[in-house]
Amino acid sequence: MTQNETTARHGKGRSGRRRRGMADTSSSANSLVKRRIIGHGRGFNALDSAGITTIHEAALTLLSETGLSEPSTNAIDLVMAAGGQLDNQNRLRFPETLVTAAIDGLTRDITLYGRGGDTNLNLTPDNVFVGTGGASPLVYDRRLRKYRESKLVDLYDVARLVDKLDHIHFFSRPLVARDMSNARDLDINTAYACLAGTRKHAFVSATSPSAVRDIAQICYQLAGSKEDFCARPFLSININHAVPPLRFDGEALNVMIEAVHCGIPVMVNTFGQLGASSPVTIAGCVAQTIAETLAGMVIAWLVDPAAKAVFGPRPMVTDLRSGAMAGGGGEQALLTAASMQMARHYGFCSSTIAGATDSKLPDAQSGYEKCLTVSQTVHSGANIVTQASGAQAGLMGISLEAMIIDNDMLGAILRSTAKVDVSADTVSPSAIGNVATGVGHFLGEAETYARMHSDFLYPELADRTTIDVWEAAGSPDIRDAAAKQLEDILGSHNPYYIDAESDSLLRAALPIQLAVNPQD
Repeated sequence: MTQNETTARHGKGRSGRRRRGMADTSSSANSLVKRRIIGHGRGFNALDSAGITTIHEAALTLLSETGLSEPSTNAIDLVMAAGGQLDNQNRLRFPETLVTAAIDGLTRDITLYGRGGDTNLNLTPDNVFVGTGGASPLVYDRRLRKYRESKLVDLYDVARLVDKLDHIHFFSRPLVARDMSNARDLDINTAYACLAGTRKHAFVSATSPSAVRDIAQICYQLAGSKEDFCARPFLSININHAVPPLRFDGEALNVMIEAVHCGIPVMVNTFGQLGASSPVTIAGCVAQTIAETLAGMVIAWLVDPAAKAVFGPRPMVTDLRSGAMAGGGGEQALLTAASMQMARHYGFCSSTIAGATDSKLPDAQSGYEKCLTVSQTVHSGANIVTQASGAQAGLMGISLEAMIIDNDMLGAILRSTAKVDVSADTVSPSAIGNVATGVGHFLGEAETYARMHSDFLYPELADRTTIDVWEAAGSPDIRDAAAKQLEDILGSHNPYYIDAESDSLLRAALPIQLAVNPQD
């Protein structure tokens, strides 16, 4: 159905509107030029200024008086050389002066690059980018109509799908390739499949410093040199350096240190669960999470003051009736917003999670839970929002159909963050008066026709037809439309963004298992 017909339902009928000068725009939506829309976080404030101060001071106290246990030897050396202390319980303490110096000194000028097209992520305070993420062990198989274990080829399929979806800005590894026999093969092949399937910025993880060096080898080869990659990094590493409450993961710390040495941007992430591994109050949970995340940021800064380190508090909510994660409720949205407000307070480039629905399918529950948490997180000003697309079942499963539906949702959310243009071009009392005393509607105005091409984001899947048109088409569900689009994309978009020479060299040096033609 056309935009004209939609409007005419609320007026005097289609033919009457057309006779009174209505422009013929029946093919207009299809003729629109696709464009990437970036979100703009305007700063939803979950905390007042006193709350920010209290949480910041609590985080400093936790770091200086309690510290974090189980630090790696490398971390101990770095922190103690900078004035830190290892107490008699083997807890690494961070003096306030060190934390403050790191907060002041950490770099804020970070751009995460893509490898072509409009794919760069410029992490300025106002820019918000949304994408995939997680480590789901299961993928929904549309042919079997059930979840199954995810494989390496599934990761490549999701990467090439995301490569075509306009409102998904980056590709953070959303699933685990469970057909890999060991951790090194998993790390190497995950990075390879991501880089083969999309030119958008890729986020992966690594289980050891040696795996970081393997991933760096891939990146340097594709970039042309280490220097070229470091100047325009197109891959980052997600690092969960802390195990709440207030305990380090020593191996993850060493991964972060090695990644910084290799010039790879690091996402300094902390996952606590409110009421389980973090306090049950939102403020207490945020304070602990901020302390744990700051500890990682300090260490990255000590390795290299120019480190591209992104502040990634990711506190999650536990359903205290069952102990399971509950990522789709209002408490989760508020918890994330408060964490992102602290990131804005420090002026850090930031990353967090939103969209962790508990629904198993892209149904109404999935839609409202994702839209609630993603919308509030975008409006709270997070630079990077992972898990915003495709994640189902409390991050245990990935649905490719959901990813396509979520792409529509994300476009609408991002569009809602635009600043309203108020100018002589957009507000003209004389023009309004001329129409009001003339034809009585704006449908035939040249500006209406022009702006319908520039000012509106039309959904690709959401159904805006009338009931009779919908019924005549067989009463389709949005999941039917998503399945059709998924089939079209996977059937026609078969990129392999690794050149033949690099592919040959890397296969000779590393245990690459992704087929050269994975879609076959």
